[in-house]
Amino acid sequence: MTITEKAAYIKGLMEGLELDQNSKEVKVIQAMADLLDDMALTVSDLEEGYHDLGDQLDAVDEDLCSLEEDFYQDDGEDDEDEDDLFYEVTCPSCQETICLSEDVLLKGEIDCPNCGEKLEFDFDDICCDDDCDCHHHADKQD
Repeated sequence: MTITEKAAYIKGLMEGLELDQNSKEVKVIQAMADLLDDMALTVSDLEEGYHDLGDQLDAVDEDLCSLEEDFYQDDGEDDEDEDDLFYEVTCPSCQETICLSEDVLLKGEIDCPNCGEKLEFDFDDICCDDDCDCHHHADKQD
C-alpha cells in the first residue's frame, strides 16, 4: 500500500465514523487528514522525480563512460605513471601515514601535507647489498 493509499484509507475511516462535522475537534482532525493527504501527494511526486532523476543520471553516466573510452583511449604512450613506485611514510610529528612516489623521496625532503613538518629522506646509508654496482659502494670504497 502506497503512502497516498494509506492517507485515503485514513480519510475513509474518518468519514465512516459519521462524526459531527460542526464540532471543533472534528474540524481539527479533518484539517490534519487534509494535511496528511497533501503531504502524501507531495512525497509521491518527490519519489517520482527522484526516480526520474536517477534514470537521467544513469544515462549521463553511460554517455560519459562512452566519451571517456573514445577520448582517453589507452595508446600505451603514458605507461610511465603506471610504473611509478609508491611508499608509505609516517610523519613523526602527527603520526599520519602518507603515500609518496619514489621521485618525491629521491628529492630528499617534503613538508608533511597534514601538519607541515619538514620530512627529510637520506639514502646514503641504504643499499641493496655489498655486491651491487650502485654508486653508494663506489663512494664508500674511495
